Amino acid sequence: MSSHREAPEISKDPVADGTDVYAFVSPKRPTTVTLIANFIPLQKPDGGPNFYEFGDDVLYEIHVSNKGKGASDLKYQFRFHTKIRNEKTFLYNTGPIADIDDETWNRPQYYSVTRVRGKVSRVIARNVPCPPVNVGPRSTPNYAALSKQAVRKLPGGQQVFAGQRADAFHVDLGSIFDLGALRPFNEAHLISMPNMNGVNSVQSYNVHTIALQVPIQEVTRNRDRPTDPMKPGAVIGVWATASRRKSRIFDQAQGKYVGHGPWEQVSRLGNPLFNEVIVPMAEKDEWNARQPAGDSRYAKYVNKPELAGLLPALYPGVFPNLAAYKKPRADLNAILLTGIPTGVVPGFQNYTGPVASDMLRLNVAIAPSAKPNSLGLVAGDAAGFPNGRRIIDDVVTIELRAVAGLTIPLVDPSFTPDGAASAVQDGTSDTNAPTWDYFPYLGTPGGGYQTTPGTTKAS
Repeated sequence: MSSHREAPEISKDPVADGTDVYAFVSPKRPTTVTLIANFIPLQKPDGGPNFYEFGDDVLYEIHVSNKGKGASDLKYQFRFHTKIRNEKTFLYNTGPIADIDDETWNRPQYYSVTRVRGKVSRVIARNVPCPPVNVGPRSTPNYAALSKQAVRKLPGGQQVFAGQRADAFHVDLGSIFDLGALRPFNEAHLISMPNMNGVNSVQSYNVHTIALQVPIQEVTRNRDRPTDPMKPGAVIGVWATASRRKSRIFDQAQGKYVGHGPWEQVSRLGNPLFNEVIVPMAEKDEWNARQPAGDSRYAKYVNKPELAGLLPALYPGVFPNLAAYKKPRADLNAILLTGIPTGVVPGFQNYTGPVASDMLRLNVAIAPSAKPNSLGLVAGDAAGFPNGRRIIDDVVTIELRAVAGLTIPLVDPSFTPDGAASAVQDGTSDTNAPTWDYFPYLGTPGGGYQTTPGTTKAS
């Protein structure tokens, strides 16, 4: 799940592959909203000497929709450029990197930030440095300090960061994609095996993060800070994209591919799960190239998700009520395509209108929770997923339970969920690196020297 390898073509282009999008009201700065887009999945910390970095030939964007039409009313564009300081060495660094500007870092990377509101485009930051990757205790002896140096303030109370972080997502990929197995429920599977705890497939891997923190009034429809969560203007939609030039030609003189022509979108991500588990294999690449406003063509897969049909088949006798339910899944339609309208959850809504579009929907009038619950809205924490998405939110469990029928009674009180719907999970917990409680929130990435590779079994 999430979006680490969600479609065939983008899986071959990891530097442009978005993995997770987060959007939440900032806990320690509740007058601001934090938008985060992660790219370059499943990074082994010891992947040198050509360590991971953003693509100089990729246009990265974070989009905000605030007019209820599933269109990009505001977007932030990030363009990167890389320097080579010493062309006579193969080394990423020629000594310890104690400061983000140290000459010992041989391959520094910088970026610009452009804000596009409607037809008005404005560069709001230039030549902002990224931190190096976490090579090891000799090369990057105080990596946390390097990370903090890369957090830069922008005009108007904004902050930005772009660089390597520890992946905060947790999921048992090895089990889920082995014929829909959930290790805690192995014995009930059609191909029975002993029950066991889930295995966090993402543990110890890093990602590259683009994080932006802006005042709430920068992203809302009326350029204000809403205080009434029931007002339509309190809700924004958020997604991220990556684009490449329409054509790429290998330039032998430069020893690299050079892009030509207009930008073409190759990756997008809003809600976790959508392209991975909702969209059929044959349509995944096309989905990545399309805009959210056209997502009504995928509503049929939301109304009758394949996974909801597989659960009763793979776990015989466990989901009889789900198997018998033949109505379109209005609950999933609301969660994923329109937002939850007024009257479904008391005192809550994140409805963006009737235009079906896959976006994270965040009601910015809902304050950060004093006691966050990783199960978010289904556990009574209205500040959590699917109201935006926080770093701590256990989106795999939330979405598994929703698909299993737990949320159907919100729109169809005649339905009684199966007992397993409130218990189904992949069995993983957040065993990743500790997150930060301040911007950019994602934790210090694993170091190449410090990280011990895992074990492997062929049978």
